[in-house]
Amino acid sequence: MRLPSNRQCAMEGDGKMMDQAPPVRNPFVHVLKFSPLEKAKIALMTVTLFPIRLLMAAFMMLLAWPFAFLASVGRSETTVEPQCLWRRLVDIILRIIMRVMWFAGGFHWMTVKGQRALPTEAPILTLAPHSSYFDAIPVTMTMSSIVMKAESKDLPLWGTLIKYIRPVFVSRSDQNSRKKTVEEIKRRAHSGGEWPQIMIFPEGTCTNRSCIITFKPGAFIPAVPVQPVVIRYPNKLDTITWTWQGPGAFEILWLTLCQLHNEFVIEFLPIYTPSEEEKKNPALFAINVRRVMAKALGVPITDYSFEDCQLAMAEGQLRLPVDTCLLEFAKLARRLGLKPKNTEKVLQEFGNRARKLEGQKLGLEDFAHFLDVPVSDMLRDMFALFDEHEDNSMDIREYVIALSVVCRPAKTLETMKLAFKMFEAEEDGAITERELAVVLKTALGVTHLGVSRLFTAIDAEDTGKITFDKFRRFVEQNPDFAEDYLYTENAGLHSGPCHSHQTQSPPLDLHGTATSKTANGICPDFSPSDPDGTIDGLLKKHN
Repeated sequence: MRLPSNRQCAMEGDGKMMDQAPPVRNPFVHVLKFSPLEKAKIALMTVTLFPIRLLMAAFMMLLAWPFAFLASVGRSETTVEPQCLWRRLVDIILRIIMRVMWFAGGFHWMTVKGQRALPTEAPILTLAPHSSYFDAIPVTMTMSSIVMKAESKDLPLWGTLIKYIRPVFVSRSDQNSRKKTVEEIKRRAHSGGEWPQIMIFPEGTCTNRSCIITFKPGAFIPAVPVQPVVIRYPNKLDTITWTWQGPGAFEILWLTLCQLHNEFVIEFLPIYTPSEEEKKNPALFAINVRRVMAKALGVPITDYSFEDCQLAMAEGQLRLPVDTCLLEFAKLARRLGLKPKNTEKVLQEFGNRARKLEGQKLGLEDFAHFLDVPVSDMLRDMFALFDEHEDNSMDIREYVIALSVVCRPAKTLETMKLAFKMFEAEEDGAITERELAVVLKTALGVTHLGVSRLFTAIDAEDTGKITFDKFRRFVEQNPDFAEDYLYTENAGLHSGPCHSHQTQSPPLDLHGTATSKTANGICPDFSPSDPDGTIDGLLKKHN
């Protein structure tokens, strides 16, 4: 598979065409590399500045707790109460304490652009890109309400501070929680400014700020004016970003507190008032607000979404590399409506049809006929992923393998079994080294992959062919086969990193999700529906 060098993104929800560079960078992965000088600086700061800053930040939080506790006593979570004089005083005190805390953390000055709207003008603030728990800075600056998981209010110390800002809580134990959350947001948004503004990160998860991913519709369902707010961290060394694959929470805190100075820029954009069409179509409203924010940031937009994290975090035998093409494939499959509901049945049917073609190359028209869909710009984009030699042809077996990985990322052996079935010779049910290379590079979504050492190890009898049973037995006996065979042979292959100082990524995990993967999961999803249960599964897994 390959990402074409130039392409035009197909129509978005509003029918407009968007020119967009190929998303060669996985937005859910953050790679940190340090020079020898930077390593020396971090080592020095670790024993000097870091402990002082950490103690000061902890002291500020302890100092804020009694004020937040007193202001929260007797306050109703459902009824609006007048902001009396002493509570306004507490609000000012808490803002000062929080500002001192951030100052102690190296955020010595913060650049604010634009003017924050009043709650009566824009009840909802939409922030992007969401990339770190340091995105709490705007919350402490404005004391706006946020959407938080209900379990957060029971956390010692932090729970009291959270309750003070009167968040909208999402309860995972309540099956109707998402619907109730959306209704609560609508109720507050239509209160005429009586409730504090609600601050929402519509991306629903953290990214590396290389693009803006799909917005969840929750912030736009109330159909009220929103104020887009964009965040920047223009630091020379990005120790801020906290994604699904990359440095862990404490590592991010440690590295950030070891920097002499951390920059933060927040820009309040003009209020966006939805049209009548946008009021009826929250998805269209979200798309247009996202475009405004992306333009202000100067970054591309992409249809990657929170659901695409499933690929990166799946408990399969093969973990996807950083620059996998499968994220692009998954996006196109979703937009074309090609992800089947009856996955197993459809994949087996596709596998049988692909086997009968015996490797026959298909053109674009034949590809469309195989899928029973019309030729479109999006289908051309998908076809280009498999047209590796740019000769206007593709092997449909590669499409079936990619679809299997995207639809059932945790069932790697099932995908390999399907692939062997399509490629194997009828007389002995075996495949060659070249065919194994095609299967594995497609399953990983990469352009080139050397498998000579792996194939030789599996083919102990030197027959020149291997069966699926041989492959499965070898994997069971060699759980670290990827590290021992694939990574040593493919120096440019990098899976999701887990340590900031690594130059090469950890091995593929054979028994489940790698323990080195770090999930943030701090931004709960509150969209009214999630038919696949994907989001719930990920949030529960990484709570």
